[in-house]
Amino acid sequence: MANHFLETTKGQLIISCQALADEPLHSSFIMARMAKAAYEAGASAIRANSVVDVQAIMDTVPLPVIGLDKVDYPDAPIYITPTLKEMRGIAATGAAVVACDVTGRPRPNGEQLETIVATMRAEYPETLLMADTASLADVEESNRLGFDLVGTTMYGYTPATVGCNIADNDFDYLKKVLALSKVPVIAEGKIDSPEKAAAVLKLGCHSVVVGSSITRPQLIAKHYVDAIQVK
Repeated sequence: MANHFLETTKGQLIISCQALADEPLHSSFIMARMAKAAYEAGASAIRANSVVDVQAIMDTVPLPVIGLDKVDYPDAPIYITPTLKEMRGIAATGAAVVACDVTGRPRPNGEQLETIVATMRAEYPETLLMADTASLADVEESNRLGFDLVGTTMYGYTPATVGCNIADNDFDYLKKVLALSKVPVIAEGKIDSPEKAAAVLKLGCHSVVVGSSITRPQLIAKHYVDAIQVK
């Protein structure tokens, strides 16, 4: 399974099909249809949120899935597959990859990421683990813990990186991630044009994830509305 995912996605586009509870397309049926559209467009894999969405998508398209589960806990700032419970839930679907927050911030219930990783390796040895990181320190921690993939997912989405964009300074941050990571890097986060997607692959990323600029129509439409309203 691991080799299949890596071979299938190398140098290719992964499309994120996600809609949160307060978004107009929130529905496992709709996300499965979105995944079908992505498949027909040539996507190599899908990134999806929640057990029900992952299962619906896997029932609809013959593509590997990067699964995650966004859950808010009152005692922790992270929300991407934050505890062992969510990690197990996504892995149990048969998703090729389970992604989780690796930003050095506290996890719910005092859980430790090192323990979570060790448990997942024992219980789901065929499942790849992807670290959603925001800094070079996070990449170093991912190396230490033995994650299979490193994503730049959280760069620009943590208090320390808010306002940052992966394309800033000619992709300077991404180049440093590529030099530091011991495993394939998946570029993700604010990649909002075909040109950016092509650029990160040219720099050496294993693959690229694009989400909002393809699968969140309310955000896509707003770009047009805002442009028209400019005087």
